[in-house]
Amino acid sequence: MKPKEILCQWVDAFNDADAEIISELYDNSAINHQVANEPVIGKEAIKKMFEQEFAQAKMVCIVENIFEDGQWAILEWRDPLGLRGCGFFQIVNDKILFQRGYWDKLSFLKQHNLPIE
Repeated sequence: MKPKEILCQWVDAFNDADAEIISELYDNSAINHQVANEPVIGKEAIKKMFEQEFAQAKMVCIVENIFEDGQWAILEWRDPLGLRGCGFFQIVNDKILFQRGYWDKLSFLKQHNLPIE
C-alpha cells in the first residue's frame, strides 16, 4: 500500500476516535512525536496515548492536503474550531514507523476548556 493510503486510513480511524484501529497502523517500535509533547515510543504506548486523548476531547481532522514522497506521507489539516497543523508520517512495510506533528497546544487546550499545563 502507498503511504498516502495508510495515512487516509489513519485519518478515518482518528475521526472515529478508534484507538484500537489507529494503533494497528503503527509498527511495534514506532515513535509518535507531537512536538508540543514528549515522544511516545512503541505501539502499545501510542495506543494508550490515543485512548487518553480521545477520552478528553472530541477531535476532528479535516484534511487540507496530503502529499507523498517515497516512504513519507505529509498531512496538512485543520479542525472545526480553527486549529491548524501538519504531520509527517514515515511508513515502512505498510506501518507507521515515525510520526511528527506540529500544532499549537495552547490553542487546543483553550478551545477544549482543558487545564493549561
